[in-house]
Amino acid sequence: MIKLAPDMVPLGFYVRPMLRADVDQVMEIEKEAFPTQWPPTSFHRELENRLAHYFVVCEGREAPPSSNHPPSRQGWLRRLLRRQAQEMTTDRYGFVVGAAGMWVLYDEAHITTIAVRDAYRRRGLGEILLITAIERALELQARVVTLEVRASNRGAQALYEKYGFKRTGVRRAYYTDNREDGVIMTTDPIATPVYQALFRDLKEQHAARWAISAPLGAQKSPPAYP
Repeated sequence: MIKLAPDMVPLGFYVRPMLRADVDQVMEIEKEAFPTQWPPTSFHRELENRLAHYFVVCEGREAPPSSNHPPSRQGWLRRLLRRQAQEMTTDRYGFVVGAAGMWVLYDEAHITTIAVRDAYRRRGLGEILLITAIERALELQARVVTLEVRASNRGAQALYEKYGFKRTGVRRAYYTDNREDGVIMTTDPIATPVYQALFRDLKEQHAARWAISAPLGAQKSPPAYP
């Protein structure tokens, strides 16, 4: 179960699994972040894919569960599917400002996308999505996390290197819009004590920089789902 501590996420935002009601907003973010990408991601199909895991970061306060009953102890996926089946609106579930996705196959978690709206960049939101993806990879017992990044995107490469990703190869002409190379970056095994110590320190640094705590009692913690 993904449960970031409230002081891990920048104040005024929260992270949750992507829902069907989010698709239009996430497509807007993808178009803004990757204007030349074609074809666009089929998010409706991705949400049906058992290998795929998508998350969003939203502005505002997370809505309470629709039921008055105590939270269920059912599994993460079952709860997510149940909530996707409900009639949910964007207004109820917040304004989506960023999204990330990954596929987990065997012992490898492959991050497919991380994107944040232009107006919300440089607030630590892309980094919290990366943290969320790594947390989920750990829960699913992936051995390593990998991704591709444009050869020209030095800023993204620096962030990934900070989180222990190393250059392990190049996919020539990987991006179809301009035939730019894609740099393959992969972590060392993420369950090792060495990586866990690095990851813990980076999360604490991120919280210290971005997660400004509200006065005691001024903000309720979001519900722990999923």
